[in-house]
Amino acid sequence: MSEHAWEVFSIRELERRVSGKLPSIVEFLRTTSLACAIYRLPAGARDMQAPHPEDELYFVISGRAKVRIAGEQQNVGPGQILYVRATSQHSFFDIEEDLTLIAIFGAVKPL
Repeated sequence: MSEHAWEVFSIRELERRVSGKLPSIVEFLRTTSLACAIYRLPAGARDMQAPHPEDELYFVISGRAKVRIAGEQQNVGPGQILYVRATSQHSFFDIEEDLTLIAIFGAVKPL
C-alpha cells in the first residue's frame, strides 16, 4: 500500500513482470475496496480460474482469445473491457495470441 493518496503504474513495467512462457498473475495494488492485477496467458495456455467472491473488470491490453462467462462465450481482443459479476463461472480459452489483461476486483460483498 502506498504512503500517498495516489499511485501511477506503467503498463510496460507491469507487462515485464508477467513476461515468460507460463501463465502469470501479479497483483500490483490492494486497498480495502479494490484490488488490481496484471494477468498473462500465453497462446495455447489453459485458464484455471475459479469464480471470485467480488465483481471484476478485465481490460484486454493485448492478445486474442475467447471468454466464457456464465455459459455464454465472446471473442476478446485489445481495447475491450469485460465485466464479470461476483461468483460467475468464467475462463479464457482458445488463446490465439498471448493474452495480457488488467484485472480489477471490487470489494468483497459481506455475506
